[in-house]
Amino acid sequence: MTASASYEQDRQAVEKLADASKKIRSELSKAVIGQEEVIDQLLIALFAGGHCLLTGAPGLAKTLLVRSIADVFNLDFSRIQFTPDLMPADIVGTEILQETEGGGRALKFVKGPIFGNIVLADEINRTPPKTQAALLEAMQEHQVTAAGVRYTLEEPFFVLATQNPIEMDGTYPLPEAQLDRFMFNVYVDYLSEDDEVSVITKTTATEDYEIETLFSADEVRAFHDIVRKVPVADDVARFAVRLATLSRPGGKESPEFINNWVSWGAGLRAGQFLVLGGKARALLQGRAHVTQDDIRALAEPVMRHRVLLNYRAEADGVSVENVVEKLLAEVK
Repeated sequence: MTASASYEQDRQAVEKLADASKKIRSELSKAVIGQEEVIDQLLIALFAGGHCLLTGAPGLAKTLLVRSIADVFNLDFSRIQFTPDLMPADIVGTEILQETEGGGRALKFVKGPIFGNIVLADEINRTPPKTQAALLEAMQEHQVTAAGVRYTLEEPFFVLATQNPIEMDGTYPLPEAQLDRFMFNVYVDYLSEDDEVSVITKTTATEDYEIETLFSADEVRAFHDIVRKVPVADDVARFAVRLATLSRPGGKESPEFINNWVSWGAGLRAGQFLVLGGKARALLQGRAHVTQDDIRALAEPVMRHRVLLNYRAEADGVSVENVVEKLLAEVK
């Protein structure tokens, strides 16, 4: 393929993505009412090739939203309900003994629910670290190993893990190093009163709907490549880097409130995901360049699980969102 033909193909794909952005949200609105910001962040992560952590109370349509996204993109959906007795083999798969045609016996690998395009890991903090590690390894390597044999996961591979912020007794919180593998920590809040009325009216009636498929798995894989081709100006990249750098206490330029309230700041992945997410956000809005507004819009979901507050912040009633907001005002 010539350079001009490749450029034309990418241009058409970008236009298709921008044109379909509203249609994607229209299709999702058939199943999910409200949560526009949550939908935006999930779509950005999907097109950027990152994974998401969903934090919210039960009954906020997290599972329905993820399943609906899978329907829109014609992707295989898999759901894993994490429990304290779940083992790594329950996720990855296991070998079973089967009879062969010749009357003998042989081991056959049976794939687990991790072999899907969109995997919903429900209440990931309810299962022990050994099982969490099996999922997180697959997220990082996009492959699993069983009995010394490697099995590659089909692309696109998109993990959305939910955490229940209540009933924390008997849970196994993810270590910071494992939380860092998630591109976004998306907070799912309660709906407005009008949206809640609409949900109740819709779900207690006989109304039926069918979500139209807009893209294929191949197109999503192509979008991953196109997102990475979006140019980023040096000042925008530097803005993302400074956000991460100034969130670390003890630095030469660290603001006083960071030194007072933060015990550990964002690492290198924060800057990477800010820029990568900014590229996907720009394309979804029909732009072929990233602005500082894209970085600002994604600062909270990117840094929410990467900035760790100390006891002084807790005593002062300060949240991570408060710190990120002050940091955005600080960085020029």
